[in-house]
Amino acid sequence: MALRASGHGFKTFIIQFMKGNAYYGELFALQRMYPQIQIAQYGRNCPHDPLIRQGEMKCLGCMKCFVQKGKAEEQDLLIAQKALAKAKEVLQSEEFDLVILDELSNAIYFELITVEESLQLLDLKPDHVEIVITGRNAPPEIVERAHLVTETKEVKHPYQIGLASRRGIEY
Repeated sequence: MALRASGHGFKTFIIQFMKGNAYYGELFALQRMYPQIQIAQYGRNCPHDPLIRQGEMKCLGCMKCFVQKGKAEEQDLLIAQKALAKAKEVLQSEEFDLVILDELSNAIYFELITVEESLQLLDLKPDHVEIVITGRNAPPEIVERAHLVTETKEVKHPYQIGLASRRGIEY
C-alpha cells in the first residue's frame, strides 16, 4: 500500500510496533528507492542483525527479538509507548497522507498498549490521512472503527516442518 501511495505522490510514514533493528528486505528497498516513505521501528533488537543483514548468518530462531504474551518486560512497554508517541507526532504533524501502524493489533494483544490508547490515537487522524493498522488479533473496538478490514490467513508455512526463515523470502 505504501508503494501504491508513493506512485501517486503521497507521503507515507510507517511505524512498526514490536519490530526492532530488523533485517527485512522490503524495508531496505523502500528506504533506498522511495524517500517519500519514512519508517520508524520500535521493538527489541535482534542480537544477530548485522550478520543476518550481510547474509553471513541465518535467523537462529532464538526469539530474543520477540515478546511473548504475558511476558513483556519493562523495556517492551517503554518501547511501545515510544512508538505510540511517534504515531501521535506523525498524525498531528499533518505532513503525511498515509500512516501505517504496523503490528499495532499485536501490540494490543501482547498488552504493550491498551485498546483505549489506540482509540485515542485514531481520534487524532486528520481528515486527509489514511491510517492502516496491521497485525493479528485486532480487537473488536478497532475493527468497529475501521472502514475496511481484511484478514490474511496462513494455510501452510515452511517453519511448520522445521525450515528456518529464508533471506529474501520471509525477511
